[in-house]
Amino acid sequence: MPSRPSPTTKASPARPAPEAGPPGWLVLLLAVSCGLTVANLYYAQPLLAELTRTFHVGGVAAGALITVTQLGYAAGMLFLVPLGDRVENRRLVATLLGITCAALLVAATAPVFPVLLVASLVSGATSVVVQILVPFAADLAPDATRGRIVGRVVSGLLTGILLSRALSSLLADLAGWRVIYFTSAVLMAVLGLVLRTTLPPHPPKTGLSYGRLLRTTVGLARVHPALRRRALYQAAMFGAFSAFWTTIAFVLTGPPFHYSQLGVGLFALVGAGGALIAPWAGRWADRGLTRPMTAVGLAGAALSFGVAALGRHNVILLGVAAVLIDMAVQTTLVLGQHTIYALDATARARLNSAYIATFFVGGALGSQLGSVAYHDWGWGALTAFGAALPVLALLGWCTERRA
Repeated sequence: MPSRPSPTTKASPARPAPEAGPPGWLVLLLAVSCGLTVANLYYAQPLLAELTRTFHVGGVAAGALITVTQLGYAAGMLFLVPLGDRVENRRLVATLLGITCAALLVAATAPVFPVLLVASLVSGATSVVVQILVPFAADLAPDATRGRIVGRVVSGLLTGILLSRALSSLLADLAGWRVIYFTSAVLMAVLGLVLRTTLPPHPPKTGLSYGRLLRTTVGLARVHPALRRRALYQAAMFGAFSAFWTTIAFVLTGPPFHYSQLGVGLFALVGAGGALIAPWAGRWADRGLTRPMTAVGLAGAALSFGVAALGRHNVILLGVAAVLIDMAVQTTLVLGQHTIYALDATARARLNSAYIATFFVGGALGSQLGSVAYHDWGWGALTAFGAALPVLALLGWCTERRA
């Protein structure tokens, strides 16, 4: 008589399942969710010229709206994202999206510019849902394909960044800028409900108190040199990225182009082509090419600002520069995330917190200093500033092997 199969034998066919990774529909949902949420940080970028007229503020003051939003995001990274290791993720995500929805409604009805600033600060802080979902995807992925899956999710995030400008310009041209914030508030409410009901359970990884959780986040930056390096590289890259996109609306709406909001949106749509590089960056990371491709990304960003300098009166060259900048920033972002997620599988939310918070501070500084450079000294100064940041990061990269 044949022996009965043991429990181990029965369970064996199910073992490869973790290696298969998350189903395609879930990766797509995470990518779309990241894109819709992160877009809240960028809707205002192509609207700055219009906001100066609505609220009667100067160009530098209007640029502060981008800076405040990014500082809010950095604060959310430091104080909210570490909770991803301690709180059940579905509940945390739904709560944060509810607060984001409320802040966007306040922004949509803001009677004066300071109210818009405060609402943007809050919505920026709670839009860190994105950086809870990316480690969520990394946890679901097997080691061999983690870079590829994270790259797909990040491609959704970066597509949201780039398409947000086109959508913002289009809606503002058709119905006014306030409609953008109303529309996003509705999207956040729907998204919170969908994620709360469809995401798989993701139990806490630690029982640390909130205070100790924050202290260990800072401690991770001290313990892991790779985390510090990747965060600083990306701070430089995101500073350059933010400087370009915060000021390009003023360039396109001024002489010699005199574009409408719709024209600015179409230009931003061209830049969205750079999002196609993110899955490739994930594959490069899986193949062990993180270090050389990081240098390519940093050098490519510096080169793109040279193209932008030549294109001050040529929209085609400006479009080429926009695509190159976006491709370079996305490449180094995905490579950096792949690197830090390998440092400690039990602390990915906190690793991501330190990483993203650092480079969003770089983005905030890039937005503000880029606005000052452009409005005080012109496009040449802005492109020189933008090129200098990735060059500094590349000099740091040159010391990496010795370190």
